[in-house]
Amino acid sequence: MRKLLLLALVGLGAQLVDGSLGMAYGVTSTTLLLAIGTNPAAASATVHLAEIGTTLVSGASHWRFGNVNWNVVWKIGIPGAVGAFAGATFLSSLSTETAAPLMSIILLALGLYILVRFTALGLPKGNLGKPLRKRFLAPLGVVAGFVDSTGGGGWGPVGTPAILASGRLEPRKTIGSIDTSEFLVAVAASIGFIIGIGSEGVNFAWVAALLIGGIIAAPIAAWLVRHIPPRVLGSAVGGIIILTNTRTLLRSDWIDASDGVRYTFYAVIYAVWAAALAYSIRQYRANRDEERRIIAEAEAAAEAGDKPNEKTTAPAV
Repeated sequence: MRKLLLLALVGLGAQLVDGSLGMAYGVTSTTLLLAIGTNPAAASATVHLAEIGTTLVSGASHWRFGNVNWNVVWKIGIPGAVGAFAGATFLSSLSTETAAPLMSIILLALGLYILVRFTALGLPKGNLGKPLRKRFLAPLGVVAGFVDSTGGGGWGPVGTPAILASGRLEPRKTIGSIDTSEFLVAVAASIGFIIGIGSEGVNFAWVAALLIGGIIAAPIAAWLVRHIPPRVLGSAVGGIIILTNTRTLLRSDWIDASDGVRYTFYAVIYAVWAAALAYSIRQYRANRDEERRIIAEAEAAAEAGDKPNEKTTAPAV
């Protein structure tokens, strides 16, 4: 019961982060499952089964608060589902000894990307309102979907920063659209895992615990996306992912580092993480008013530009 409660709290916290940042539910949840010794394919399957429910509620909540661009959802979500199915069947074919360190490397790389991306660069705000092309979104969806199912997370860490970096879609709609399209990815990945490993190793009580926590957090996160500074949250989440997966790798058979080496790595990570958080908070405070003004003006301009074309902008694949 204690473990189920912990998983429910993890699901709640991960969905709060995911719904307000557009990433990290799968990465955070999978990292915890790996840390307690879950089979890599089963860990990813467990998370994706839970995500079917959490992404459905999260997408509905984001839609309710006007955070969704449906053109982006379809153009990235369908290719993402294809990539997720391929990644799930690929991971299911690997042995546990090979998959565990491999997944930790993928998660560590994603954590490093999140930490550096949000700490150093914040959120780009140029080119807002320009259309996102299918030739950009479709390949991005395939890659993000594949990484998501093989790494137990990655749809948001790959998709959200890439769209934000384009500067063409305001942050809240980027996050809402990525969260909404993840429903398609979760369904496809779950089907792939069921075909690949069946229900072997999947604890459905854990799925339910993660699901309950995520469902509670989803509408709250959709509301918070307008209020939580993504730069600070990105730095915090990136550090957690880096620390946890570094620990997994250093204790794996691939490295099997001594206690002294492990503790040295942990000390360095803590120091860098603390510095990154302090820098993100300082930069957010220094640029808060200007960032709010720029985003508000860009969103107003984008909404005004969309109004004349509302009848001709039906979701297209």
